Amino acid sequence: MTRARITIDRDFTIADVPRRLFGSFVEHMGRCVYTGIYEPGHPTADDRGYRKDVLELVRELGPTVVRYPGGNFVSGYLWEDGIGPVAERPRRIDGAWHTIETNEFGLHEFMGWAREADVEVMEAINLGTRGVEEARALVEYANHPGGTYWSDLRRRNGAEDPFDIKLWCLGNELDGPWQIGHKTAHEYGRLAQETAKAMKLVDDSIELIAVGSSNRYMETFGSWEHTVLTHAYDEIDYISMHEYYQERSGDAASFLAEAVGMDAFIDGVVATIDAVKAAGKHTKQVDISFDEWNVWYAEGLDSADQIHQVKKEWREHPRLIEDEYSVTDAVVVGTLLNSLLRHGDRVRIANQAQLVNVIAPIRSEEGGSAWRQTIFWPFARMAALARGQILRLAVSADQIATEKFGDVDVIDAAATWSEADGRVALFVANRGLSEASEVSVDLRGLGAARVVSAEVLTIPEGGDRHTSNVESAPDAVGLVPLTGVGVQDGTVHLTLPPLSWAVVELEVAVS
Repeated sequence: MTRARITIDRDFTIADVPRRLFGSFVEHMGRCVYTGIYEPGHPTADDRGYRKDVLELVRELGPTVVRYPGGNFVSGYLWEDGIGPVAERPRRIDGAWHTIETNEFGLHEFMGWAREADVEVMEAINLGTRGVEEARALVEYANHPGGTYWSDLRRRNGAEDPFDIKLWCLGNELDGPWQIGHKTAHEYGRLAQETAKAMKLVDDSIELIAVGSSNRYMETFGSWEHTVLTHAYDEIDYISMHEYYQERSGDAASFLAEAVGMDAFIDGVVATIDAVKAAGKHTKQVDISFDEWNVWYAEGLDSADQIHQVKKEWREHPRLIEDEYSVTDAVVVGTLLNSLLRHGDRVRIANQAQLVNVIAPIRSEEGGSAWRQTIFWPFARMAALARGQILRLAVSADQIATEKFGDVDVIDAAATWSEADGRVALFVANRGLSEASEVSVDLRGLGAARVVSAEVLTIPEGGDRHTSNVESAPDAVGLVPLTGVGVQDGTVHLTLPPLSWAVVELEVAVS
């Protein structure tokens, strides 16, 4: 049995909970759009082709903002292809994923779907093969009321009222040599600056996100952010971060500690932003949009085989990186969410990539069912219960050894407090593979009246750490009651099983 002590003090807060932290991502990649969120002819499809079974799961998952339409896809995308009569839209080669894009689903269809899903839209523009004029025109098309060429075209295409999109990504991963239109930091920084100026001349209420490093192992990481921000600091509002995580060579201990790496990655980008702010004598604050993150088995499992197979021929929406997530993956995702929440003062937007089928919390089959993957549960519970203020926790825990990060706490935790609701939500994971962990939570300035709910995701009876949810067994892994949670003299006591993620909601009163 390992042990940990968590101290919560109502006066030690980090920031308000940014609702955009619980974002997702829909890219024209694989089966995310076609047979994912959109499948005319499916038994549950409505008259617009939206799969209602998937929509119900999306609403349960609870994303607040969804990034669209890419991703690598956007760097070769002509947004005009996705508007107007569907029968007149061109079929195009998508070089990013070596597929055929039918353009049956475009901006208007996505905006309609977003209204049904009750999510904010985060639109990405193509700065790979296109530039200032095309971006400016898209803002006019989407957000201008009328009386101009592009806004009147939108109205003729069936949208009388503006879409009023507030969040815009200035391209995608242009630091990466794999990207269509790859650029140096100076090239991109100047383009982002001029594009941002032009877009805000059309609508000065929009918020803009500049491209940051594709991951923290890029050779240009740090210098890329510094150069881009030096050019565009005053014109942008956020800089992006991307990172994917996977278990390598059976090193589960290091994999379960990847939130330590995420913490360090975020801290490094924050330091760079603040250095540029100070050197440039800027007064505004640029924050972070961590707009691609997830577990992705980019090496091994199905991903490499699927990508290789897709590149043999040009096809419409083939299966692509449809990872099947295990109990272990779900616990890691829970700790990554904790990391994002702990940094909510600077990470104001985050998007788990992607929403359906493609490395996603939701899976669906063409003409068939839709179901929740294991990683669905930590996201859904945090999106639902994280309210009010993020608390700054003091954690003292037994250590476990990892090859990648050295000794790390066996317990990873984050918490929020909503004074309006009188609720504390504690999100806590046991990284230990073999031992349960006894956790005590001291509440200071808050009196715990009762435990409202306590749920845990862990290895199911008869399963192991690799157990996953599949179409034939969609509920193999889920949340179950966490028993034995008690409150005594202002201290909450709980025992977490090995390899588990739990959420405990407490009703509290200010003391």
